[in-house]
Amino acid sequence: MDIKEARVKIVDFIADYIERSHAENGVVVGLSGGLDSAVTAALCVEALGVDRVKTISLPFRLSDPSSLEDARAIAQHIGTGLQTYDISDSVDAISAARNGGDRIRLGNICARVRMIFLYDISAELSMLVAGTGNRTESFLGYTTLWGDMACAFTPIGGLFKTQERHLAAEIGLPKWIIEKTPTADLWKDQTDEGEMGIAYEAADKILHAMFDMDMTPDALVAEGFSKESIELVIERVEKYNFKRRMPAFPWISGLPI
Repeated sequence: MDIKEARVKIVDFIADYIERSHAENGVVVGLSGGLDSAVTAALCVEALGVDRVKTISLPFRLSDPSSLEDARAIAQHIGTGLQTYDISDSVDAISAARNGGDRIRLGNICARVRMIFLYDISAELSMLVAGTGNRTESFLGYTTLWGDMACAFTPIGGLFKTQERHLAAEIGLPKWIIEKTPTADLWKDQTDEGEMGIAYEAADKILHAMFDMDMTPDALVAEGFSKESIELVIERVEKYNFKRRMPAFPWISGLPI
């Protein structure tokens, strides 16, 4: 991939999408302190200008304090400033009404409450919500339906995580954010790769080979990929296929109006 060409293409896409959507005021981006949101926000600033990008931090009481510090550092780096709303009371109210729940359910509530905040801000300011998900997360289902994946458009949705890291370096983001361990920050010591059961780099190579190069699992094994990793990726792709589709419905025709 030509990273410079990808940068131009994404920036042009953002500017064109905002113009066609008549969203003159720009976009709202949830800034988590992680790489995905940092890259997305930086590209939006490049496409639209700093005055048309609103960056928001939405910490929960169990979030690592360093995440908010990192979000502030990124906001300062790209020049947007940072508005912060603590979502703890909102999340706790829902959790209490549902008599608690395991940490996965709590994480899903957090993700969906964050989007409620972002969409309300976008409505108030007549802006669009820019999503921060990447292609790897989409394939592996590492996203909350109607939570972090809820958005008007996803600037880096066509990039694997590995490609995203190259782009982050290209646009001048700090080295520490590029090398930061990916985490949704849903509970102590939680990491993306720990939950998925595979490193992003390994998953990206398998996904790229399968979906961009049309290689079969047997061909991947012959190339030296482990059978276990291939099966894990295929299982997740199939299991979470529903997240990549709009809600299904039965097609009915021929009824009188």
